[in-house]
Amino acid sequence: MAASSASAQIAQALVDFSLHRSFPEDAVSSLPIAADSLPAAINALADAKSQLQAEIHAIHEETADDVRAWQENAQSVQDDILRSKALAAEIIKAAEAPAEPGQAVEELEARADFLIRELNYNAQVIEALRGIRGVNRTLDEVERARDERRILDALHLLERSWKELDAVGASRSCRAVRLLDIRAFELKSDVHRVFDHVWNALVQVDVESHRVSIGAGTEQDGPMSLGDAVIGLKAFKEVDQRMDKFWKDISQAILLPRMDIARDRPPGVRVEGTTLELSGSTDKSIHSLFADLEQVFSFLVQRLPPDLVETISSTLLPDTMHKITTVWLDAAVPSSLQELDHFQEVVGAARQFCDRLRALGFTSLGGLQEWTDNVPKVWLSKCREAALDSVRTKLSEGLGAPKRVEKVEKQMVSKAEGQQLVSTVAADSIDDHGWDAWNDEEEAAPEAPAPKETTSKDAAQAPEDEDDGADAWGWGDDGGAEEDSTDAKHGKEEAKEEAKEEAKEETKEEKPPDDEEDPTAAWGWGDDDATGEEEATEKPQTAPVTVATQEPQTRELILKETYSISSLPQPILDLIVAIVEDGAALTKPQYTESPIASQAAGLFGLPTLALAMFRAIAPHYYSPGIGGNMYLYNDSSYLAEQLTDFCSAWKNRDDITPRANTMLRLDNDIKSLQKFANRSYTNELSIQKTVLRDLLGGEQSLLHQADTAASVSAATARVRSLATAWEDILARSVWQQAVGALVDAVATKIIGDVMDLPSIGQEEAYNTAELISSVEELDDLFLPSRLQGKQPSQGEEEVPLTAQFAANWLRLKYLSEVLQSNLRDVRFLWMEGELSLYFTVDEVVDLIHASFEDNPRTREVVREIRGNPAPLGEGSG
Repeated sequence: MAASSASAQIAQALVDFSLHRSFPEDAVSSLPIAADSLPAAINALADAKSQLQAEIHAIHEETADDVRAWQENAQSVQDDILRSKALAAEIIKAAEAPAEPGQAVEELEARADFLIRELNYNAQVIEALRGIRGVNRTLDEVERARDERRILDALHLLERSWKELDAVGASRSCRAVRLLDIRAFELKSDVHRVFDHVWNALVQVDVESHRVSIGAGTEQDGPMSLGDAVIGLKAFKEVDQRMDKFWKDISQAILLPRMDIARDRPPGVRVEGTTLELSGSTDKSIHSLFADLEQVFSFLVQRLPPDLVETISSTLLPDTMHKITTVWLDAAVPSSLQELDHFQEVVGAARQFCDRLRALGFTSLGGLQEWTDNVPKVWLSKCREAALDSVRTKLSEGLGAPKRVEKVEKQMVSKAEGQQLVSTVAADSIDDHGWDAWNDEEEAAPEAPAPKETTSKDAAQAPEDEDDGADAWGWGDDGGAEEDSTDAKHGKEEAKEEAKEEAKEETKEEKPPDDEEDPTAAWGWGDDDATGEEEATEKPQTAPVTVATQEPQTRELILKETYSISSLPQPILDLIVAIVEDGAALTKPQYTESPIASQAAGLFGLPTLALAMFRAIAPHYYSPGIGGNMYLYNDSSYLAEQLTDFCSAWKNRDDITPRANTMLRLDNDIKSLQKFANRSYTNELSIQKTVLRDLLGGEQSLLHQADTAASVSAATARVRSLATAWEDILARSVWQQAVGALVDAVATKIIGDVMDLPSIGQEEAYNTAELISSVEELDDLFLPSRLQGKQPSQGEEEVPLTAQFAANWLRLKYLSEVLQSNLRDVRFLWMEGELSLYFTVDEVVDLIHASFEDNPRTREVVREIRGNPAPLGEGSG
C-alpha cells in the first residue's frame, strides 16, 4: 500500500514538473524510486499529455477564426516589414551612391502615383462594401414585406435592390455580389408564391360549380387590390399568361355551357355582387344568348381593371365571337326565303349586341362584326352550302328504288320512214294517227315537213339525233369514242335512213316482199286493195317518180319508250326549282327593301354549282352498283330533259318579273349534263368491251388460247348477263344499241384473230366455225318480239335483227361460211352471193391463200375474184 502511494506521488511530481515547472516537496523528492514506480509515472504523463492535447484542440477550434485573422495580419505585417526593409535598403543604397537628379524625380513620381492609386482603390473598396451593405439591408426589408404580404412594397424594394446592386462598383463575378444576386432572385420567387396566393383569392373561378368571383379577397390575404395586382402581373410579365388562363377558366365555367347549342334548355346567367354564376335555365333563342353574354361582359368590365379588359378585348374576345357566329348565328341563317323574318330579327339582335359591346369598351369583335356587315353574302353562302350538301347527302344515301318513266317523242316523217320505224324501232308504243286510213285524197294534199317536236311525261329517253346521231349522243368526245360512234346511232335514225334507201331502190326489186315478211302489215300500212298492190308490183317506177316530182308526204308519228331512273334525279330537280323560285321571288317588289335582295343573281347561279357537284361525285356513288353507269346515263339524260322543259316553261311564265325571266341560264348546264350522260354510257361500253376482249385473249389471239371454247363461252355469258341487267334499266332503243355494241366487239375480236392467221388448216377452220356458231346464238337477243316487248307467235319463225345493231355481225357469219366452204363455194359466195358486201377483195384473197394450197385452181379462182371486185354493182364491197 505504501509502495503504491509512493508511485502515485512520484508520478504526480513528474506531471507537475512537466506542466508547471514546479519542484516537488522534500518529502516527495526524498522518496526512493523503485522499478515498479516507472509504469505509473509513464501512464500519468500519457494521461496529462492527452488532456493537454484535448484542451489545445478545443482552444484551437474556439480561436480558429482569430488565429486565422492573426495569421493573415501577421503575414501582412511580415510583408510590410519586408517591403519596409527593402525600401530602407534602397534608401541606404541611394544615399551611399546617389543617382542623377532626373531619375530620382521620376522614381518619386512613380511612387507617388502608386500611392494615389492605392488610396483610390481603398476608397472604391470602401464604397463597394457600403453598397453591398445597403443591398443586403434592402433585401432584409423585402423579407419583412414578404412576411407581412405587402406584395407591392416587396416588388418595389426588389426593384430598388436590383438598381442598387447594379450601382455597386464590383463585377458580377465577385462572390459577394453573386450571393446578393442569388438572394434577390430567391426572394422574388418567394414573393411570386405569395402573389399567386393573393391573386387566387381575388380572382376565383370554380369550373365545376360554374361560378366566378372577382375582387372578393379577405384581410388575411393582404391589402392588395386588383389594380395593384395588375402592377404585379406586369412586374412578373404574366399579364397575357394569367388572362389567358382566366379566360379559359371562365369559358369552361360560364361561356361554353351557356353557348352549348345542343342543350334543349341551356342554363341562364346570374350576377350577384362580386359573383357571376350559371343558374336555372333559359330558352335557345339568340336574344337570350345575347342578353346573358351582355351580363358576362358587363360584369367583367365592372370588376376588372381597364388594362385587363383591354387584354381580353384584343386577344381573347375574338374566339368567343367566332363561336357565336359559326355555331349560333350560322345555324339561324335560313337556306331559303322561309323564316326570312326571323332571320332579320336575328341580324338586328346581333347588331345591337355589337353596339352594346362597343359601348362597354370592347373593340375587337372579330367575326361577329364581319358577319353583321356581310349578311347578304352570309345568306347566299348558306344557300350554297345547303344546296351542295343536299346533293352530296342524296347521293350518299344510294340510288334508292328505281322508277319507270316514259319518253314521248313526236316526229314528222314520211310514210316510208314511218313504216320502217314501226318495223325496227323498239318503242313501247307508236301512234300513227290513222296512217292505215291514209287514202288517195289525203295523199293528194301532203303536209309540209315540220320540225321534230319532243314532249315529256315525267320522262326522258336516249338522246335525240337532229343531224348526226353520234354528235347528239356526244360519243366521240372521249378517247375511243370513234369506235363507239357507229354503235351509238339511234335505232329510229337508222330506220329512217333505211327507209329512204328502200324508197330509192324500189325499182331494183324483182318482186315485193310477201305479206308475211312485211313487219308493217300489223299496223295497217300497205293494206290497200289487191289491185293497188298489183299495180305497184307491175309498175315499180311509180313510187320513185312520185318522190322525185313532189314533196314527201309526212304525218306526225308519236314514239313512246319507258326506262328506269333512280330516286336521285327528282330531289335534285326539286332543289333546283326551289332555288330559282326563291331567286325569282327576290326580284319582286316586296323584297326591294330586304338586305338579301341583291343576291338574286347569286341564287340563279347555284343550280350550276349543284349540277357540277352532281357530275363531280356521282360516278363514285353510281359505279359500284350493277348497271350503275347506265343508271347514271339515264338519270343525267332525264335531268337534262326535265331542265330543258323547265327552262322552256320558265320563258313563258307571266307570274315572274322580266328580270327573273332572263336570269335563268341553264343551257350550258344542260349541254354539260348531256355530254356527261353520254360519257357515262360510252365509258361503260368501253369498260365492258375491254372485259370482253380480255375474256377472248386480250392482245393475244383467241385461237392461240388453251381453251378457246371456254373463252368464247365466258364472253357470250358476259354479254347475256349484261343484256339482262340492262334490259330493266335502259330504253329498248338504247338497250339494243348497247348490247349490239357488245356483240359487235365480240365479232370484231374473232374476225381480227382469224384474219391474222398466216394459215388455216382444215381442222382449225372447222373448230373456228364451231366457235363462231356458238357466238351466233346471241341472235336470240335481237328477235323482233323481244325488241318490241311482245310474245313471239307460235309456229312463226322470227328473223333476228342483230345485223342492224352489230356492224360486223354479217361479216362474222360470212367468215364462218368461208371457213366451211371449198374453192367452188367461195367463188359462188363472191360471184353470186353477198360476200363482196362484207369483205374486200384483198381480205377474201388472203383467206383463200391461208386456207387452200397454191395450185392452178386456187390461182384461177383468185384471178377471177380480182377481176370482179364488185360483182353486185358499183356500191358493193
